[in-house]
Amino acid sequence: MAEAGTYRALRAVLIPLALAQFICSFAGSNMNVMLKDISADLHTTVQGVQVTITIFLLVMAALMIPGGKVTDRYGRKRCFVAGLALYGVGAVLSAVAPGLGVLILGNSILEGVGTALLIPPVYILTTLLFTEVASRARAFGVIMAMGGIGGASGPLIGGLITSVLNWRAAFVFQALVIVLIILLGRRIKDPLPPDPACPIDIGGVVLSAVGMVLVVMGILAADDNGWLMLALLVLGGLVLAWFFRWIRAKEKAGGKPLISTSVFRNRTSNLGLVTQNTQWLLLMGTSFVVAAYLQVVRGYNAIQTGLIFTAATLGLLVSSVSAERLAKRRAQRTLIVAGFVVTIAGIGVLLAMVAVSPSVWASVPGLLLVGLGLGVMLTPSVNVVQSSFGEEQQGEISGLSRAVSNLGSSLGTAIAGTILVASFTSHAYAAAMITLAAVGLGGLAAAAFLPRDLAPGTPPTSRGEL
Repeated sequence: MAEAGTYRALRAVLIPLALAQFICSFAGSNMNVMLKDISADLHTTVQGVQVTITIFLLVMAALMIPGGKVTDRYGRKRCFVAGLALYGVGAVLSAVAPGLGVLILGNSILEGVGTALLIPPVYILTTLLFTEVASRARAFGVIMAMGGIGGASGPLIGGLITSVLNWRAAFVFQALVIVLIILLGRRIKDPLPPDPACPIDIGGVVLSAVGMVLVVMGILAADDNGWLMLALLVLGGLVLAWFFRWIRAKEKAGGKPLISTSVFRNRTSNLGLVTQNTQWLLLMGTSFVVAAYLQVVRGYNAIQTGLIFTAATLGLLVSSVSAERLAKRRAQRTLIVAGFVVTIAGIGVLLAMVAVSPSVWASVPGLLLVGLGLGVMLTPSVNVVQSSFGEEQQGEISGLSRAVSNLGSSLGTAIAGTILVASFTSHAYAAAMITLAAVGLGGLAAAAFLPRDLAPGTPPTSRGEL
């Protein structure tokens, strides 16, 4: 009876943690179906909304690793609640935004910072509370599945809310979910006390954040000024090189850098991080490009666009539910390679079907394949990265894993979105999809170099990703 009570208590704790991952992933994709509505209401352009989405994803990527350090210093439960509160304020501010600037402040900055503050505790608390290996693996499976479903269902739920009410109501929905999570999260207890002496590498935080921002902003500038794009990309690369020199020097001096250089020396983990980055780039890039094309070029409304994306949600849900069973039968490398093959095939079908058919449902088969492919490989990629390190480095590698994944999301929206919004024609759509397919081939190549002897069913030893 005691074990049953403990199980129910842990399940009750898992619900708010999984919901937190869901709403943060949902926020990254639900605006894709509101492009026309937001741009018309706020008197801006689709490119302006694209920048808003990209900055939100970029803020998460830039602050995810320091977010994990802050939780160690001030406490996991405290940071979880603070992040939720900040996110909720951002959602409310976005709902009443009179212009693009306030929307960027609410959605991109406040929600982005709130997410970076609340997501690390989700995975840290899961690691600390679910101490048995099998139960921990199942808990991470639920959280990662909710993250994927949130990202894939964002267009559908956002489209329904926008069509029935308006785009502002979608942010009210987010705020209400945040209130629900705070109420459900009252049962969560932090197993470890905060460590006020935990150092935070401010220099590393600034350099890594500035470097990533410059790179992504350089991509966004591609359709306006080629020289500016090149300058920002070069400058961003130099700042990131400075960041690596900084953490190496700090480590040699006996200090504690933002992240240890040892996490970059593991070949298997590095390949796994490439696959994670590529997967989220494909998910968010495809979501933005298809949604923008259907609304701006084909003239579909939010509900039509959202319903079409049900195919991707269904595919991801089916493959996520089957992930545990597949992991017991197939090696992780096999699942990741198969996932990339199916996803790239889905992008090819998207390109072919939209070109030959004017039907509103022409995108459904391709989106279904994309959802199936991504769902198959999301969890194995996390397992590969997390299982490459011992328990003492799980905090660092999981923070890097989430940062790399969120950077992939922002790059997907920036790269593919910039190609499309440059002209908003069928040719631009084709160019954006071909670019995504090419990036997918790069991810497939990285997956092919993963060790063949990665055992099936290896559970993640600690935290997963956004």
